[in-house]
Amino acid sequence: MQGDVPKQFMLLNGKPIIHYSIEAFYSYDPSVQIILVLHPEFNTYWQQLCLDFKIDIPHTVATGGKTRFDSVKNGLERIDNDGLVAIHDAARPVISAEFIRHNFSEATIHGSAMPGVALNDTIRMIDGDTSHQLDRTFLRAMQTPQVYKVSEIKRAYTQPYHPLFTDDASVMQAAGFPLHLTQGRADNIKITNPQDIALAEFMLK
Repeated sequence: MQGDVPKQFMLLNGKPIIHYSIEAFYSYDPSVQIILVLHPEFNTYWQQLCLDFKIDIPHTVATGGKTRFDSVKNGLERIDNDGLVAIHDAARPVISAEFIRHNFSEATIHGSAMPGVALNDTIRMIDGDTSHQLDRTFLRAMQTPQVYKVSEIKRAYTQPYHPLFTDDASVMQAAGFPLHLTQGRADNIKITNPQDIALAEFMLK
């Protein structure tokens, strides 16, 4: 993002990007336990943002780790009861209480919920000096929030870290747990490049 601070703290329509996700989960259920995983270097910065933008939704701050795997594991350690947990990327601000509710409902029925969307572009896999086309019919781009049983995902995160653990579904699958795919949303974009800010602003308006 070529910014001075992590992208989740950048402003989107006058609010920190991360604030949208916090508001969406609070709107879904004001009693939900919100755990924000932050790199310790930005704890003070976040506290100042809360003051500047009047972010007063109750939440707990957990210490981030060297990898996403470590950060999620640290966040899970702050949960002391069983039930369901939704793990969400703070860089996905175009999220609604309705979408959160849908994934929690699916996880209640099926034990887990992983939103994914079909791919529109032609996909090719690099194979040495050549490449070959993949059948996109059987491919999905994964999103968050992903919802799991607390007891199961805590057990999955007792595994040693592996570079292929790029999301929570990959961790759960490696631990042998069944996964349930749900329908994602095309507007549930992840802020990755500077132009994504403009797109998210348009979607939120």
